[in-house]
Amino acid sequence: MNKLIGTQVTRRGVLGAGLAAAGVLAMPAVLRAQDKSLKVGVYGGYFKKSFDEHVFPEFTKATGIAVESVAEPTGEAWLVQLEQAAKAGQAPADLSMMSQTSTLKGQSTELWTPLDTSKFKHYDQLLPRFINKYPDGRVAGIGAVAWWITLVTNTDVYKDAPTSWAALWDKANEDKLGLLALASNSFLLEVTAKTFMGGTNALDTEDGLNKAFEKLAEVKPNVRLWYRDEAQFEQALKSGEIPMGQYYHDVTGLAVADGFHVRSTFPKEGGIQDSGNWVLSRASTKVEEAHAFIDFMSQPSMQGVMSRKVGTTPTLKKEVLDLKPEEFAAVSSDIEPIIPRYDLYTSKADWINQKWTELIVG
Repeated sequence: MNKLIGTQVTRRGVLGAGLAAAGVLAMPAVLRAQDKSLKVGVYGGYFKKSFDEHVFPEFTKATGIAVESVAEPTGEAWLVQLEQAAKAGQAPADLSMMSQTSTLKGQSTELWTPLDTSKFKHYDQLLPRFINKYPDGRVAGIGAVAWWITLVTNTDVYKDAPTSWAALWDKANEDKLGLLALASNSFLLEVTAKTFMGGTNALDTEDGLNKAFEKLAEVKPNVRLWYRDEAQFEQALKSGEIPMGQYYHDVTGLAVADGFHVRSTFPKEGGIQDSGNWVLSRASTKVEEAHAFIDFMSQPSMQGVMSRKVGTTPTLKKEVLDLKPEEFAAVSSDIEPIIPRYDLYTSKADWINQKWTELIVG
């Protein structure tokens, strides 16, 4: 059975691929010396283009603060750049969109200026999982965007949608799956724990982690492709060559809109919800402007714009949103999500990666 490993392109890397063509946009106008401005780092490509079109102009119109958008490199490269620049008292961006794991790593060096939550009118309406705190309770980051990884199928091959993540283990699906290739972006240990072990708390101990690895290893005969390149699996899913797997709900929705015979299903155990934070570099002097931006982005109306225009999941409680039921259903689910155990990918990263290579993708 031919097992393929995709080339090393991350989800955010794919979004950043459009960067060279898009270029980094200049500030919207020539600024007078007294005008306020803010540098905001966002994922490149599709994300940056959407923010430049639909978000930053509205913020400038509402506050008079001009935005210079900065395309972030992928993975932890941006964290390293921010860390090195902060040591020199510089901020390549004041605010940045930062992954949960990188936010935690930045906490360890006090890279993030704690945020004053009294400046955020809708703070109490944020879902608690989108508030990232230092161990002593200071707020390090506020949810910027969220997205879902779900169970996807080709509808020509699977007439009925699967209802559980347990379908990944079904012997009937031998050599039919495409799964993300890394422990830290597939979150399959969490899926295993939620589906078979009562919840992700089972991963609190090394014994629990070992049991999750053993159970997950049983999925290997069903895996045709462990992918790092998002586009590689997307093409195989659309064609039916690899008719089932895990993938991004928003991108699958785009494929459906383009007429492809695919579907995204939120299993009964929940979809995987991943997200990124707004974090403020300790080297930034634009503290007031940064708080104004986070406050603006946390409004129900802007969360609605983001869902409609960018396809992201709201970070606020459902009841305060202005999304119609069908608009909410297009970007989210009422089923309780599987929240990744980001703590494990900082505290036990080397051990988990070694076991992953030995037992899962090796």
